[in-house]
Amino acid sequence: MAQAGKGKLNYRCPSCFMRDLDIDMFFDKDKEEYYCLRCEYTGQEADVLEKNLMARFRYRDMLRRITDFD
Repeated sequence: MAQAGKGKLNYRCPSCFMRDLDIDMFFDKDKEEYYCLRCEYTGQEADVLEKNLMARFRYRDMLRRITDFD
């Protein structure tokens, strides 16, 4: 998904991404936190990065071909 350009860097919303929705978060300069337009999730950059790492755990083997099912 393309950057919307509203902040320093847009991250994926961890709450929406866990439900297989690819939604960018926006940065609020006044509160210095990220927020999602689709759901109620808001959080600091460290919190967003931590939860995005948890979402990456879900797809860690997506590019690996699994041939042994034992």
